[in-house]
Amino acid sequence: MDGFHERLHHVGGDTLLGDTAQSTGMRRLEAISGRTVGSQRLWMGQTHVQPATRSANHHHGESETAIYVVAGHPAFVFLDNGVERRLETQPGDYVFVPPYVAHREENPSPSDEAVVVIARTTQEAIVVNLDSLAP
Repeated sequence: MDGFHERLHHVGGDTLLGDTAQSTGMRRLEAISGRTVGSQRLWMGQTHVQPATRSANHHHGESETAIYVVAGHPAFVFLDNGVERRLETQPGDYVFVPPYVAHREENPSPSDEAVVVIARTTQEAIVVNLDSLAP
């Protein structure tokens, strides 16, 4: 096809796939990917972090990651010149994670789930779980 006459793809919120790469403490759901719609350079989905939970330390390989906070107040933890830093967020906020940056998500709320929408520059979800944030 010439690209101009390709069709749009609709992925219903109730049809997201849960069998994607995971990190302890969170649940990733795949919406837009090579597998679901044939994308070649983009992955998009949701991440859910249960109350009073923190994810495993991880990075997303070569992928740039953009995060939009939908619900809750998740914190994003990373090292800055060897010092642990926390980005405290709220609904409506955005976070950018450069390639290979080790980080973790935390949900400090004792009762509310944190939900974020994620877009990545690779068409599959790259997740490399780590023992610590340090290289």
